[in-house]
Amino acid sequence: MFIALGFAAALAAGAPPAAAQAQPAGQTFAFAAYLIRGYHNLQQNLLAAAEKMPDADYSFRPTPQVRPFGQLVSHVALAQFGSCAALKGEADPKKDVKEDAPRSKAEQIELLKASTAYCDPVLESLTDQALTETFKSGQNTVARGLVLTGTNSHGNEMYGTMAVYLRLKGIVPPTTEKEMAAKSKEHAKI
Repeated sequence: MFIALGFAAALAAGAPPAAAQAQPAGQTFAFAAYLIRGYHNLQQNLLAAAEKMPDADYSFRPTPQVRPFGQLVSHVALAQFGSCAALKGEADPKKDVKEDAPRSKAEQIELLKASTAYCDPVLESLTDQALTETFKSGQNTVARGLVLTGTNSHGNEMYGTMAVYLRLKGIVPPTTEKEMAAKSKEHAKI
């Protein structure tokens, strides 16, 4: 036992102090930049989910009481148009577009891409300071950052619902697919 303790002590004495060992470089996460990064990841996930669902299944709804998959895509896109138009101080360019209007998969994807393109400039311009600045939206006064956080939370809710629809059709959702690919790479390194 004394030999084992002596060996362990010798190993510890020969090892460099923890502070001297190479530590990964830290990152700085500014609030606005972090929210914008989340927004971009969300937009990628929404688009990937919309692309993964076959065209024939855009009318799929798990129960009669819920929206069909295609309507989820248009719902999130039209919500983004409305929120970003308010933030821009403009009239909603899609205010007369109905989310339940019949559209093909290609049209739904185009609507989603258009909403992202419309939102990107105004959301990407938000800084930590700008997040707390207010603007008038109808009769309300709203902090600018609430549009970004609201877009993220609503979009994540819709993505989660879309992921369930994909699973019910036997399709692996995009985020799960990415996670599985990352784990596969890690196991390949071992």
